[in-house]
Amino acid sequence: MQTVKIGSASLLAVGIGTWHIGDNPQKRPTEIKAIQAAIDQGATVIDTAEMYGMGRAESVVKDAIAGYSREKLYIIDKVLPENASHRQLEASLDQSLKRVGTDYFDLYLLHWRGSVPLSETVTELESMVKKGKIRHWGVSNFDVADLHELWQLPDGQNCVANEDLYNLDERGIEFDLIPLMNKHKLPLIAYSPLAQADTISGHLTSDPLLKELAANHQASVYQIMLAWTLRHGNVLSIPKAATPQHARDNIQALDITFTPDELDALSKHFPAPTSKQPLATI
Repeated sequence: MQTVKIGSASLLAVGIGTWHIGDNPQKRPTEIKAIQAAIDQGATVIDTAEMYGMGRAESVVKDAIAGYSREKLYIIDKVLPENASHRQLEASLDQSLKRVGTDYFDLYLLHWRGSVPLSETVTELESMVKKGKIRHWGVSNFDVADLHELWQLPDGQNCVANEDLYNLDERGIEFDLIPLMNKHKLPLIAYSPLAQADTISGHLTSDPLLKELAANHQASVYQIMLAWTLRHGNVLSIPKAATPQHARDNIQALDITFTPDELDALSKHFPAPTSKQPLATI
């Protein structure tokens, strides 16, 4: 199965997203089983954040991973920009560690840029690495100019990943951001690779080409959408799964390999950007 290297870790290229998990207490048992189903299928990456349900997603992750070896998992968490300061970052990190039930995160991301100077945040992230509370750090929702600014800072080159919105509806980062990241061997973590269950345009699940490809590969349209985000490598996709079967389907999308003709048809049907686009976010 396809893998991606982040820092020193070689990871299965499909992980487990947790945005909107924990919002409904009645769904909690199924959400826990969905995370566990993905782990049982071979997934090791779990992506969460203090923002997701104001900590509720992190608590679901804690319950889901209770019976698994921590060393076999790769847990990503994120700090809110207003908490990414010298005064607050470590306290926020400690709270997230407690909610997830671990004493370290494999990767800790600045969720997006805010008013705290980037240099201050990087200094704090480096300090957390030295303390052993995080193994590596990265960024999220960064565009080309943001990365250039980051790389000019002392220790800025220690960033090991950038998490951005990427799916068939939102290909804007292909124009300049992905080429820049590939040049610097910086992996992309693709969030919402299933276009928020096709709620961005609302047209993907009924698209004739995607339905045809799904039939050709004995897959679902969502599996085709997910496999497409992985087609060039250097990408870790983190779809959310609300049910165990959906979680298993996500991991099985790694088995899909497109032919050159299929990739050409997809590019014609969903054109790549031909100019710089504003960074898309959700």
